Amino acid sequence: MSDKSTILKPERKTRTERPRLHKVLLVNDDFTPREFVVAVLKAEFRMSDDEAFQVMLAAHKLGLCVVAVFPRDVAETKAGRATDAAKAHGFPLRFETEPEE
Repeated sequence: MSDKSTILKPERKTRTERPRLHKVLLVNDDFTPREFVVAVLKAEFRMSDDEAFQVMLAAHKLGLCVVAVFPRDVAETKAGRATDAAKAHGFPLRFETEPEE
């Protein structure tokens, strides 16, 4: 009989980190009509009339407003599509992204 003992190694659980979130920011300008900004917010970010109006008003008063927070690829896609929609209609409206802290 042999005295070999089996040494068991504890199982390592790998943890998958959550993706870093990014904020979508609405940058105010003095040329894009408020109604158009509300329409873009409703279409791209699926906001209600009241939510879109409040976000637009906050950006108007503060110069910049956080619209929503998403994983990086979603945030960049939504910001790009919203900015492109404004450009297609001849408005300088901009949406930007930045990492959430």
